[in-house]
Amino acid sequence: MIKSVQWVLFLSVLVAFAACNAPPVPLDDISIEKTFVPEQCVRAVKVGDYVRYHYIGTFPDGKKFDSSYDRGSTYNVYVGKKQLIEGMDKALVGMCVNERSLVKIPPQLAYGKKGYGDLIPPDSILHFDVLLLDVWNPEDGVQIKTYHTPSVCTRKVEVSDYVRYHYNGTLLDGTLFDSSHTRMRTYDTYVGIGWLIAGMDQGLLGMCVGERRFITMPPSLGYGENGDGSDIPGQASLVFDVVLLDLHNPRDGITVTNQIVPDSCTRKSVSGDFIRYHYNGSLLDGTFFDSSYSRNHTYDTYVGLGYVIAGMDQGLIGICVGEKRTITIPPHLAYGEEGTGSKIPGSAVLVFDVHIIDFHNPSDITEITVTKKAEDCEKKTKKGDFVKYHYNASLMDGTAIDSTYNYGKTYNIVLGANQVVPGMETGLMDMCVGEKRHLIIPPHLAYGERGVTGEVPGSAVLVFDVELISVEEGLPEGYMFIWNEDVSPDLFSEMDKDNNKLVEPSEFTDYIMRQVNEGKGRLAPGFDPYRIIDNMFFNQDRNGDWKDHRGRVQAQSRRIRQPRRAMTRPSSEARGEVRGIGKVGFHTKKRSFLRAKRASVRFF
Repeated sequence: MIKSVQWVLFLSVLVAFAACNAPPVPLDDISIEKTFVPEQCVRAVKVGDYVRYHYIGTFPDGKKFDSSYDRGSTYNVYVGKKQLIEGMDKALVGMCVNERSLVKIPPQLAYGKKGYGDLIPPDSILHFDVLLLDVWNPEDGVQIKTYHTPSVCTRKVEVSDYVRYHYNGTLLDGTLFDSSHTRMRTYDTYVGIGWLIAGMDQGLLGMCVGERRFITMPPSLGYGENGDGSDIPGQASLVFDVVLLDLHNPRDGITVTNQIVPDSCTRKSVSGDFIRYHYNGSLLDGTFFDSSYSRNHTYDTYVGLGYVIAGMDQGLIGICVGEKRTITIPPHLAYGEEGTGSKIPGSAVLVFDVHIIDFHNPSDITEITVTKKAEDCEKKTKKGDFVKYHYNASLMDGTAIDSTYNYGKTYNIVLGANQVVPGMETGLMDMCVGEKRHLIIPPHLAYGERGVTGEVPGSAVLVFDVELISVEEGLPEGYMFIWNEDVSPDLFSEMDKDNNKLVEPSEFTDYIMRQVNEGKGRLAPGFDPYRIIDNMFFNQDRNGDWKDHRGRVQAQSRRIRQPRRAMTRPSSEARGEVRGIGKVGFHTKKRSFLRAKRASVRFF
């Protein structure tokens, strides 16, 4: 029994040994074992296709007889046109790019009884490890697959357009050969005029800004039989993953869209106007590059005179205060081929969302609109009058600046005394008590280029709604005191109460104030009376000895130089205090108010 078991074991070992050394079993047809199948197979090889593949050829015992890898290049050939051994022609049909297969081919479908020289013996079974890298057909054109479409597309690429785009370029098997992203710079070119390979010229047509697409092209529309250097082999299909960032045509002008025009637009901007506006600036793909809002300051400039890029010069013409619009500017009307450093690329289309805050012209004057007429108007305001009025002040966009109503008291000034901005002086002239006016004052008649820190921006147009509350008639131009009746022939004695032959400042002040209180004389309204009198005294007593020198000095009417003052909030100064009063003028009641007939009055 034991001997029989040993014999069986011996026979099994002998059979196994014989099987290992037995000649290969003849094949009737090719045998294909797929060792790797890609997840996606967009296209399978068909008869008549052109393929590029790598292979390793071995005999059944594993001995290698050939390899495309050793030559450093793929094997490129048409399938089904008898350019290959019959077994390989059959094996390649149905394969997908990046698919890998182990193909076994019998002699009758390979080199048969003749073999192939010294390389392949007669009747050899051949094994091929095949990796398919590329497939195309002579009838192929450009294939486009869009995988992202923007929600808005106002324009598509046409022949002769200039485009800016990013891309990744790969072979059909996914091998990257180039990318604009790695250079961190778009590819910028004209389309359809031969500046690109034919497949890209075709593949970019019809694209929208923001669109993403795959453009696949056969070598006949790419780099053909020779390829392009070491990166792109000959007869290679190319795949470009493209995102379009910019698009314009050299014939383009600016485009104005998204206009929001205020209901009331009494005036539109013209060349030569000075405009204050806010903006957000972006590229055509939405990439932000600048904003006036981030600086919390408007952009202020003349328009139509070359102070801004040509496209903005055009886009700001014919616009209303308060209007919003989007201005799209092609590069030849913006920053051209060079751009501006890192923020604005060369040949970039620019998009500005603008909001007009105000504008004016250097020739503008104060615009006066009467909003309420006075019921009874006996006299109108004039230069020298002391007026009291209320106002609400704002910018052209409605931003409130100040209001006397907030303080519960009027603003008081002397007209013509430079106590307010020139535009307000003009706006208050020839006005009646109870009248209301709407004033628009350009900056050159207001606070100019500097404005008022924290209150009024530079170069701002101001809007005032004013109401005249009261008027006190002023003195004739150039006078700060006048007599209402005949002048005493002995003024010095009347002032010298202690009869010490000296007129002290206090005696002079008491005397003038008494004349005013008794109605015999008038001081200019709106100024500090004591400062006026002090100037009168020191103007008369030139040598400062307080003595009577009437034979030597005569007090003649003289103008007072009134100070220039800004109009901000009501203050003590606005209620009559005057800076830098000059010489004082006098006038008698019986004489003409013309300065040619000034009274000569001797005090000292």
